[in-house]
Amino acid sequence: MTGLPIVSPRRHTALLVGCLVASFAPGVFGARFQPGDWYAQLAKSPLTPPGWVFPIAWTTLYITIGVALCVMLLHTSGRERRLPLAVFAIQLVLNGAWSWLFFGRHAVAVALIEIGLLWISIAAMAIVFARHSRFAGKLLLPYLAWVSFATYLNFEIWRANV
Repeated sequence: MTGLPIVSPRRHTALLVGCLVASFAPGVFGARFQPGDWYAQLAKSPLTPPGWVFPIAWTTLYITIGVALCVMLLHTSGRERRLPLAVFAIQLVLNGAWSWLFFGRHAVAVALIEIGLLWISIAAMAIVFARHSRFAGKLLLPYLAWVSFATYLNFEIWRANV
């Protein structure tokens, strides 16, 4: 699709809200698994940010993910949405699963493998979204960068503690 369809502001708003709700789903799920004493006692990279950075970073990222999803949906219709939505759903599940694996199960090595799969799914999502809207694809680059950094942090915890 080349231009944005003519849609009422009310429908645009409803679509954006739905996309934001979907993008925050992993955060809502993951919030059930808090770092706690176990995490506090782990040896970590000196580059580990203070705890207050994570909710700010993730809130910002979930907003950009939701906006990217909305933009992609506005630039697509019907069958051309299938692959982008499938990749979006995969990264959604992987995003939420990491918190459960790492903080809930304390499975640092498994979480490291899983975050690698998450990284691949985010890269795929950025590519697939960009096919329909360069802007939507670019909105996902901070997410990819943050998960790259989180992968490093997960690796350092695995290396230093396992």
